[in-house]
Amino acid sequence: MRELFIERREKILRIAIKEKGNLTECFVEEENNEPLPGEVYKGTVKNIVPAIGSAFVDIGHEKNGYLHFDMRKNPLKKGQDLIVEIISESFGSKGPKVASPISLPGRFAVLAKGDKELLISKRIEDKDIRENLKSTIETIEGFSITIRTNAKDVSTDIIKQEIYKLKDRYEAIEREALYSLKNKKLYGEDALLHKVLRDNINSETSKIIVDSMEDYSAVKDYIADDKNIELIIHKEIRSLFDYYGIEKEILNLRNSRVNLKCGGNIVIDKTEAMYVIDVNSAKNISGRNFSKTAEETNIEAAKEIGRQIRLRNLSGIIVVDFIDMDNSQAKNKVYAAIKESLEGDSSRARVYEFTELNLLQISRSRRGKSIYDYIEENCDICNGHGKRLKGSYIKHLIKNEIIRTEGEGSIKDFYIELKDVYEDYVIGDKVQFLKDIGALDKNVYIKFIDSIDYYKLEPLLFKNQIDAVSNYKLQIE
Repeated sequence: MRELFIERREKILRIAIKEKGNLTECFVEEENNEPLPGEVYKGTVKNIVPAIGSAFVDIGHEKNGYLHFDMRKNPLKKGQDLIVEIISESFGSKGPKVASPISLPGRFAVLAKGDKELLISKRIEDKDIRENLKSTIETIEGFSITIRTNAKDVSTDIIKQEIYKLKDRYEAIEREALYSLKNKKLYGEDALLHKVLRDNINSETSKIIVDSMEDYSAVKDYIADDKNIELIIHKEIRSLFDYYGIEKEILNLRNSRVNLKCGGNIVIDKTEAMYVIDVNSAKNISGRNFSKTAEETNIEAAKEIGRQIRLRNLSGIIVVDFIDMDNSQAKNKVYAAIKESLEGDSSRARVYEFTELNLLQISRSRRGKSIYDYIEENCDICNGHGKRLKGSYIKHLIKNEIIRTEGEGSIKDFYIELKDVYEDYVIGDKVQFLKDIGALDKNVYIKFIDSIDYYKLEPLLFKNQIDAVSNYKLQIE
């Protein structure tokens, strides 16, 4: 059973996915006018670097797009206009990675310019279904059609309808690019929402919960007449992620240690070059032999590591140091467990065999930012060497708690203890702070202290409580 939770706040969209009640993935997109994966732009080749088979493409933004191409098959010229697709967003000083020609994905098929051919997902293993698709789906001159795994659950008429819709859309993009006098975005509004819907709506999807009518209409239109999916509009005052306990789970992702049910744990660390995950037996100590304990802990850890990689959106090189195992069968079981836990991962994670040092390596394509990028920022106190929760995220958490507390009665006074590294952030704009936590009509008493992880909020119900903290009232001058 798969459930999708779609929360839209001012300038930010968050989508969480639960499978069998467990949070497995979380996507975040901020409105910052920067190119996002899935968007399509008209661009102009500004510079070509033949030595690395790359070009830099002006797409109308501050940073040029980076395009890798085969100079023998697809030669480019400086000044040439192109239609490009954003593959990955800007990262640090690098511009977004782009591709050309573009591909347009649908729920059941992907359409791309190329040889006239029909490709079928390898995950569709049923021979009868594959033969039916080959004999029924007609190819289109100048286009390559790829049938997605989800297509196995619907009629070929539905697939054909989608393919021709994609063709019409592709041709409309080409027309707009032809007549446009400037480089600009041609396609891709709400690219993240539609990508998540495409990749995660299947026969196992049972429920989608949204908190805006805009997204309700978009999802309803997308799932059409699929009666197996329950679409719910969230109407509670509390935010959707807070109401369903997702906010708390996201906050827990800051912890490097993840405990396992067997008593062991995994520890996730980030270095300059890679992520390193260490597996420990910890409390998983019993009368059984060490080999059995190591195998049990490693298999459970492998399953959890796959979930954590997807949930935290870890990318690049990931090295896992499992508890030492001499038994090749045990290693095979662990390898199979981590492969299975990463099945369906849209970032194409690749798992390599164990090394002689019992290390297992994983490579995973970068897909947007990690969850840390959205909830953490550099700490000014320690000259950027440490991380702290973003001030905007702290305000969001405090607002959630005020709303949750107010649901129990009309309360106008709140006492907040907040870590002292946020003092300048709050005092610098008191009105904005009160506005963002939904407390312009309330009395807020705030004390900045060092001995606290994030914050602590307490409703003040009695006069003696208010008198005791009156010196900490946040006064608007």
